[in-house]
Amino acid sequence: MAEDLIRYDILAQDALRGVVRKVLSEVALTGLPGDHHFFVSFATRAPGVRISSRLLEQYPEEMTIVLQHQFWDLKVTDTAFEVGLSFNNVPERLLVPFSALKGFADPSVQFGLQFEIATTAASTEDSTSDSAKETRPTQAEEPAKLPADTPVAPLPVPAATQTNDEEDSEATEERAAAEVVSLDAFRKK
Repeated sequence: MAEDLIRYDILAQDALRGVVRKVLSEVALTGLPGDHHFFVSFATRAPGVRISSRLLEQYPEEMTIVLQHQFWDLKVTDTAFEVGLSFNNVPERLLVPFSALKGFADPSVQFGLQFEIATTAASTEDSTSDSAKETRPTQAEEPAKLPADTPVAPLPVPAATQTNDEEDSEATEERAAAEVVSLDAFRKK
């Protein structure tokens, strides 16, 4: 098999992140239509993510937020989105670059996407010490490949975003019914 010098896998991931960007942009302008709501999972330590130290301590690797009833001031740019949420009755403001996304699901229509985060490598540009080094995603790393028939587990829902038992039960049922589509399912083996 020939080596993929174009890196279609990265281009496809970027295009699918564009779908999320487009959907969130529309919601920021007009609100959530119908029963649509979103589960957004992201790497909390990815470059550019801004969350409070309290949330980072609670979610050191990954976090899933729910955009349904209780969110405000959703702002979307070409590279990131920013949103206000409440965690245990404490308002928080999160900034999430699209490059940090790990998953996106809309259980109301059984739609889901799963993303691969490029591994980070230390950048030697403008660094004079270890504390000055910056990590950036590298495109040279090959993403993990799963067989196309591998089932993908639903994204976990953080307890802090749930408002009551009835909504929790409905969200759990919808998440169980939602099918997350892995990019590997579209790759030619």
